[in-house]
Amino acid sequence: MKKVNVVKVAMLGVLSALAVVLMFFVRFPILPIVPFMEYDPGDVVGLIAGFLYGPVEGLIVIIIVALIQGMTVSAGSGWVGIAMHIIASGSYVFVASFVYKKIHTRKGALIALIVSSLCMTLVMIPANLFFTVKFWGFPKQQVVDLLLPGIIPFNLIKAVINSVTTFLIYKPISRMFDIIYARNR
Repeated sequence: MKKVNVVKVAMLGVLSALAVVLMFFVRFPILPIVPFMEYDPGDVVGLIAGFLYGPVEGLIVIIIVALIQGMTVSAGSGWVGIAMHIIASGSYVFVASFVYKKIHTRKGALIALIVSSLCMTLVMIPANLFFTVKFWGFPKQQVVDLLLPGIIPFNLIKAVINSVTTFLIYKPISRMFDIIYARNR
C-alpha cells in the first residue's frame, strides 16, 4: 500500500483554498464582446500545483475550484459551466504540468506554458460549439460568429496572463515549498 504524503495533501488543500479565494475576489471580463466570460487567476494556482506535484495534482486543484465556482459565483451556468471550466483550465494545467514534468527546466516551463495555452484555446473551440449549442441552446451560427472576435481571443489572453504570472512567480514559490518540505521530513 502506498504511503500518503500528509504534507503534500495539506499543501494541495492550501493551494485549492488559495485558488478559490482568488476566484471569488479577482474576476473581471476581458473582452466587451463576451462579457459573460470572466478572467480569474485560479489557474495560476492550479499551474503551481501541477508544476510542484504533477499533472494529476494540478487537475485536482482545478476540479475543486470549478466545483466550488459552479455552486457559488457561477451557479447560473450549472453543470455545463463546471464542465467547461474543467475542460478549459484542466487541459491548460494538465498539459503544462505534463510537459514541465518531462522538461524540468526554465526553458521547459516556457515551452509547457506556450503549448498548454495553444491547447486550451484549440480545445475550447469544439467545447463551445458543443456545450453552448447543445445545452445552453445558443444557435450554432451565433457561437461560430463569436469564435474569432471573442472566444479564441479570450482564451488566448487568459492563458497569456496566467502563463506570464506563473513564469514570474513559480521559482520563488517553489523555493518556499522546498523549505516547508525540508522542515517536515
